Amino acid sequence: MARTIRDTLLSVRDLAVTAGPFVVLALVLLAGAFYLLKPAPPKRVALATGPEQGAYAEFGKRYAEELKLFGIEVVLRPTAGSRENLRLLRDPRQDVQIAFVQGGSSERLRDDGKEEKLPLISLGSMFYEPVWIFYRVDTAKKISKDGVLADFAQLRGLRVNVGARGSGIPGVMSRLLRANLMERDDIRRSNHDLTPGVVALLGGNLDAMALVSAPESPLIQMLLQTPGIRLFEFTQAEAYARRYNFLNQVTLPSGVVDLSRKVPPHDVNLVAATSSLVAREDIHPALIQLFVQAAGRIHGGSGWISRSGQFPSPLNSEFPLARDAERYYRNGPPMLQRYLPFWLANLVDRMWVALISIVAVLIPLSRILPPLYQFRIRRRIFRWYRNLRRIEDDLAREAAPRRELLAELDKLDAKAEHVVVPLAYTDQLYTLRIHIALVRERLRALRSE
Repeated sequence: MARTIRDTLLSVRDLAVTAGPFVVLALVLLAGAFYLLKPAPPKRVALATGPEQGAYAEFGKRYAEELKLFGIEVVLRPTAGSRENLRLLRDPRQDVQIAFVQGGSSERLRDDGKEEKLPLISLGSMFYEPVWIFYRVDTAKKISKDGVLADFAQLRGLRVNVGARGSGIPGVMSRLLRANLMERDDIRRSNHDLTPGVVALLGGNLDAMALVSAPESPLIQMLLQTPGIRLFEFTQAEAYARRYNFLNQVTLPSGVVDLSRKVPPHDVNLVAATSSLVAREDIHPALIQLFVQAAGRIHGGSGWISRSGQFPSPLNSEFPLARDAERYYRNGPPMLQRYLPFWLANLVDRMWVALISIVAVLIPLSRILPPLYQFRIRRRIFRWYRNLRRIEDDLAREAAPRRELLAELDKLDAKAEHVVVPLAYTDQLYTLRIHIALVRERLRALRSE
């Protein structure tokens, strides 16, 4: 039993020594491919959101929770809004890799030409951001008896907060003013941040304020239910959407805010920009997959102004759609992710081309392993033939006494008896011992003469 175990271990050792260089080469190729392709995503990514209490900030928290399940830390970067987000993305000195960007923001960003701007890609449209204009009813009653502003031009002369610089609101309001043949100075503009602007509106220091945000914003939901504050209705919403391709006509259904109190009391027409997730072109592809799949869970349901399954969407994007995002919208999640953990499915998905290339290189090389293994085992037997041939030559030349030659032959036979080879090569070992026996018989025959 002990001999069997020893023989097996020796055979395994021979196989390991023979295949060792081949295995090392395969590991080196795999390590090189892993280093070059970097299939594993980074463990940390910075996401530019928007002002606190805004929809971007709320959605950012949801993305952080979703990606935390995959071991990815999403660092949220509060900003003034969409325009600042674009600047952060395009600045190579910043660590922001992905951000929420409002439709139309790219048209307002000017390149100063002083530094190279990083190229950007889109992960798709995520949700609608209506243009909300809230105004005080007591102010409106000074303009119309029923306290309802029905025309955008009725904002003329009012104290209106058009959003903080760096957000997407000032640009949208400038377009709406031009569309109604109004100048910037026709309203008494202010640029408060979101929360201070709401406080000023409620305190009577503002007559109206404009916001561009998803309905999920806590401040939007609060203003829609605040007595004395009314939402401006865009009765010409479709005309605005036709005039500006980044705007869409949407409807806030009656009672969607509060069914019991019927808030709003009737369907309200609004115009809305489409918000997208925009990333730097060099972002890791696995992060694109994780963010797009998370977007499906976060934005895929029905909302106040969108139907179930409407978002995320590859449509209405101002930037080129990322290849991995396009594949997701076309085919859904990769098939392997339905059966394997994400890290393993992603590894196979990113490495399969390299794996096929490595296999294509290794298959021809693997053909030399059987002959090499065979040579190593047979060499263990054939090296004794050299000693046997020397003894036979010494016998023919009578270079040594026959008694010494016979003693050498006995030693050779004893050593051959302890040679270990796999069963498949045992016949060659016995052939060696037969040849040793033939030379011994010849020596004995010569001694008897």
